[in-house]
Amino acid sequence: MKTFKGGIHLEYHKELTAGKPIRDAKEPKTAVIHLSQGGAICQPLVKVGDPVKVGQKLGDSDKLISAPVHSSVSGKVTAIENAPHPSGAVSKAVYIESDGKSEKAESIRNISVREAGIVGMGGGSFPAHIKLNPTIGHNIDTVILNGAECEPYITCDHALMLEEPRSIVEGLMGILNTVGAKHGIIAIEDNKPDAYKKIKDAVGQTNIRAVLVETKYPEGGEKELVYALLKREVPSGGFPMDIGCIVSNVGTAHAINRSQKTGMPLTERVITVTGAVKNPSNLRVKVGTRIIDLIDDCGGFAGNPKKVILGGPMMGITQHTLETPIAKCTTCVLVLDEKDVKLFEEQSCIRCCRCVDTCPVQLMPNFLADYSQNEMYAKAIDNGAMDCIECGICSYVCPTRRELVHWIKLAKAKKAKK
Repeated sequence: MKTFKGGIHLEYHKELTAGKPIRDAKEPKTAVIHLSQGGAICQPLVKVGDPVKVGQKLGDSDKLISAPVHSSVSGKVTAIENAPHPSGAVSKAVYIESDGKSEKAESIRNISVREAGIVGMGGGSFPAHIKLNPTIGHNIDTVILNGAECEPYITCDHALMLEEPRSIVEGLMGILNTVGAKHGIIAIEDNKPDAYKKIKDAVGQTNIRAVLVETKYPEGGEKELVYALLKREVPSGGFPMDIGCIVSNVGTAHAINRSQKTGMPLTERVITVTGAVKNPSNLRVKVGTRIIDLIDDCGGFAGNPKKVILGGPMMGITQHTLETPIAKCTTCVLVLDEKDVKLFEEQSCIRCCRCVDTCPVQLMPNFLADYSQNEMYAKAIDNGAMDCIECGICSYVCPTRRELVHWIKLAKAKKAKK
């Protein structure tokens, strides 16, 4: 079975929503659409009181790493002000009071990926048009679609592969044509045989292959997939395109294909709402819908909820308010019961090296955290902190419960501020 070095096997808890069909979430009465959803913060193109339609551009930026944002509902702009962001910070957003009519803006023939505002739908939020326009000197021979969905609880990509396999394949064919690559691979973990069959049937007689990879976390990481499938190693500080390939998500390919067919930008996505809710579901959600609206759509809380995370339990971000809106890259709303949330006191490292043995990037998280805790941020960077993918494995396996990822992220943040 194709796989990578390191990693761990987890309890996946996907049975809560696996196999459940995608259903449309209720349209929000108020959509809160952040102006930062893929790089630079966009400048607003509307003002308070303006009427808007579905697909109308709300903001854009002239920065390279950026993506415009669009309205997901029709109605009226009621405010442009700070709102809680899925990242845990606050950021400027456009508030739109929906009129319930879902009137659409005029479609754009041959709409570009950038103009459609498409970003990485697997959680990374990196503008898709940049990957589709590799810099001069990169010869791309292979495009890999990540259908692994290795994070526990999340099943939105699984559901999408079951219901929209042809759209995913067509999206990948469009990417191959854009970058001039000859080979396409759709990687699916072997705990999703039904999705593998659907994708394999949709591939047909094309230059695309459906490939099973081992169910292991974080199999869906870019560097991990490239090594598992092609046995190529992405250089430190580099990207997959440096070694002739591009990695994208099945949801991204679907979004690209959908925008090309409809002429409409990205205004909705499929997410999983799961955990301690009464009706765990895979939902097609308007961007800008608040967490509380989705929990209500799923019957409300079940049990005694203790924590709400946007994303999975390993890499997701705990939210401090249920008013946080869904962004383009949000994959999951995960509600954890009090029995699933334990607090531990961080203790001293015992040099067991479990974090080293399981690190998928072959780093030494124990030393990187030591450097950061002692404010030796430059030394942490020199020893590979920037290569950390923040998968959370080191903290998960640590017997002394050190917050290793926290300290490594701090060193990276200090580097970014310089």
